[in-house]
Amino acid sequence: MNILKSLYAVSIITMFSRILGFIRDILIARIFGVGLMTDAFFIAFKLPNFLRRIFAEGAFSQAFIPILVEYRKTQEKSVVRAFIAHVSGLLIFILVFVILLGVLTTPFLISIFAPGFINIREKFTLTIDLARITFPYIFFISLSSLIGAILNTWNIFLLPSIAPILLNISIIIFAMLATSFFYPPIMALAWSVIVGGILQLVYQLPYLSKIGMLVIPHLNFFNFGIWRILKSVGTIILGVSVNQISLLINTIFASFLVSGSVSWIYYADRLMEFPVGILGVSLSTVLLPLLSRSFSDKNLYHYSCLMDWSLRICFILSLPSALLLGVLAKPLVIVLFQYGNFSSYDVLMTKQALVAYSIGLVGLILVRILSSAFYSSHNIQIPVRISFIVLILTQLMNIAFIIPLKHVGLSLAISLSACCNAGLLYWQLRANKIFKPQPGWLIFFLRILLALGMMLIVTVTLRTLIIDWTTGGMLYRFLRLMSVISVSFLVYFISLWFVGIRLKDFLDKFRFYSFYTD
Repeated sequence: MNILKSLYAVSIITMFSRILGFIRDILIARIFGVGLMTDAFFIAFKLPNFLRRIFAEGAFSQAFIPILVEYRKTQEKSVVRAFIAHVSGLLIFILVFVILLGVLTTPFLISIFAPGFINIREKFTLTIDLARITFPYIFFISLSSLIGAILNTWNIFLLPSIAPILLNISIIIFAMLATSFFYPPIMALAWSVIVGGILQLVYQLPYLSKIGMLVIPHLNFFNFGIWRILKSVGTIILGVSVNQISLLINTIFASFLVSGSVSWIYYADRLMEFPVGILGVSLSTVLLPLLSRSFSDKNLYHYSCLMDWSLRICFILSLPSALLLGVLAKPLVIVLFQYGNFSSYDVLMTKQALVAYSIGLVGLILVRILSSAFYSSHNIQIPVRISFIVLILTQLMNIAFIIPLKHVGLSLAISLSACCNAGLLYWQLRANKIFKPQPGWLIFFLRILLALGMMLIVTVTLRTLIIDWTTGGMLYRFLRLMSVISVSFLVYFISLWFVGIRLKDFLDKFRFYSFYTD
């Protein structure tokens, strides 16, 4: 197994998935514009995503993977299969209960997620109808995430990373071909979410069978491993729930602003999530099993080296991404979204939110990497406590920013809280002696800053030369934008080479660390 190749593959597939996500959002913006229907759909889709991050990606997998790594290393295959059967049975039991409760209490949930919709009868009713259709998505995506966690433990990273593509394809097909069969047309998107969830689950089942871990779910509360997961997942859910509650409160604030505010924040968030997905998700996906093995082997040196490598590569790639998001915010929104019913005013509002999000991009990616260090070492209480602190800080900033800055203030609060979160996590890693940095960080940062300075000069110059980004069709706009981004990144990496940072050295180090933990 070559972990480095897996990291390349996961990054590329994640990037392709995000590009499809952009195509999906471009179509939604072009067909439905920004207003009542899109606000309703984005809130309805937020409900299952809110729970997905609690029951699947955010908590269950993070508690499950380190224990599964231990089981695979110390137990017979039959014991591992029984453990997986009991875990899947427990997850299904919880999900069925949550879905039934959610469908029955949808009006109440919408009044919590978007209380500003209550006074707009048509908007509130449409959101309820959409949410009842999309809610079962949590069942399929949670089981899909569980299978992905199992495959990752067997060092199969590529196949699970392909699964999200199926959701984007489903939404794209329904948006292009099925809107005329539904009333209102936005209903097509709700059904496309369910179809996408089913496809993600069914697609991974043959690969689970191939490694001999396709089992019949069985509910057993007396399994020792189950209680270990429940103990861990309960604490992790508190931490993840705090993050999701923070996003929920932001949505509540946005629902009281003018129509379109939810959509502006959504589109800006989608652009910000592109580098977060490629860098943060890819690195944390590959890093968590590797860190879990190092911790299980009690080799803290390699554990610390893996973390040091991850943090350095994070800064090398996330800092220029944040710079480009901020400097090219308006061209990005115009090129990707300003078509059909998406107006120039929508461009301005989305661009302002994106600039605010770009401030916290590095922090958002760092949080994913730093959290992996705690979860892999079964040290869960610290990130949970930090999450509560960050929740309070975020809401204080929301209150301070929302009146003068409107929806932009909500995005800025998320960004600043992400930076605080990352700083507190790093401080606790050092204070608890979980991580010891390798020497040379000061000169490392100075070299990156020099390269970023060169990149900034080139990017601003190129942006100034292109006066009107709305000229031409989508392909022409996209090619111009990609040319500016490509040249900017080329200048950045050439500058890195001149100041003494060689990416080849980082790749060689990762080969060594991943080989040791294989």
